[in-house]
Amino acid sequence: MVYNKTMNDTEKLKYARNMLLRLHKNLIDFERKGYENVYGSLSAGQFLNVLLEDANFSWLRKFSMLIVEIDEMFAMRDGVPADLIAANLMKIRNLVEMREPDEYFRAKYQYALENDSDSNSSQEQLRALIG
Repeated sequence: MVYNKTMNDTEKLKYARNMLLRLHKNLIDFERKGYENVYGSLSAGQFLNVLLEDANFSWLRKFSMLIVEIDEMFAMRDGVPADLIAANLMKIRNLVEMREPDEYFRAKYQYALENDSDSNSSQEQLRALIG
């Protein structure tokens, strides 16, 4: 799916969800590089355990939880109400604009954006879409 300005909010949210997933992956990859620079290389399984259990990675869960929430919303059998679509677009906007009151989250996110061009590019594209 390619974004265009004539998309309705449902299509926009689907597109934004995919962009959010890409941003999340970029952030995870960036965090993994930093972790492995300190602790050495990890297998995929070892890194998954670190990702899920290490408190230093907890800030990334805000992205994964929102992606899951959007996926569950689109899986609803009775259709998706417009207000739920709008609410999830706002949640994405709040997340990528760092309106989150969690200072640790904002600091980690800002650091990643300043030091990883892939994360920064993904975030800017997502902000342009939902802006």
